[in-house]
Amino acid sequence: MSDYLRELFSLHGRRALVTGGSSGIGYAIAEAIGRAGAEVVVVARRQGPLDKAVTRLREHGVTASPISADLGERGDVERVCATAGTIDILVNDAGNNIRKPMAELTVDDYERTVAVHLTAPYLLGQHFGPQMAERGWGRIINVGSQQSISAFGDSGAYGAAKAALAGLTRSQAEAWSAHGVCINTIIPGFVLTPLTEPVQAVPGRVEALAARHMTGRNGLPEDFAGAAVFLAGDASAFVTGQMLFVDGGFSVH
Repeated sequence: MSDYLRELFSLHGRRALVTGGSSGIGYAIAEAIGRAGAEVVVVARRQGPLDKAVTRLREHGVTASPISADLGERGDVERVCATAGTIDILVNDAGNNIRKPMAELTVDDYERTVAVHLTAPYLLGQHFGPQMAERGWGRIINVGSQQSISAFGDSGAYGAAKAALAGLTRSQAEAWSAHGVCINTIIPGFVLTPLTEPVQAVPGRVEALAARHMTGRNGLPEDFAGAAVFLAGDASAFVTGQMLFVDGGFSVH
């Protein structure tokens, strides 16, 4: 890597916390940030996939450590804050995918969805954001959804939470950007990940969604590596409060 590219994109000396980092987009972001030089703390609910993810990261030369936590539980979020240490880059990717017809949603469905997709990013931001601001440098990357901007496919509480996450991004940016902390949301298209397996199982659905993307294909986790490295480093110092669409043109239609 040339000195110029290193100055723009190197994350050496940074420390990142990636929630939902054991699979899918979260793992791809963790690997990208780690291979760009950052130390990575991976948070996920299930210990087995979490350990496998950390092993994979270490095979790529990444300094990585795990924290097993269910971010739908307030106590687990507090434990992550208490044990993660100093964090320069916070990536909020942990999610669930409760997508019932609106009339069938229960209060529990709503509360679990909001807890993971909105409350946990808020609480993690409230803990790490001021610390970043005090040091004069930080990055928060929130992972949104097409439901952040539109409704389809039983958006329900999931759509409401993802729309609110985009609003949280703007609020965080307003609070901390003047102190060197840039906060942005990545908006994926339809991505082939474990979280979307229920949709993938519907006959013809994957093909129909692929056709809706201007690129003619669905997204893959590795499609988010470049955007993550950009938003996590010095190259994005004048980018904050934004939604970056990494969606193959899905949202343009």
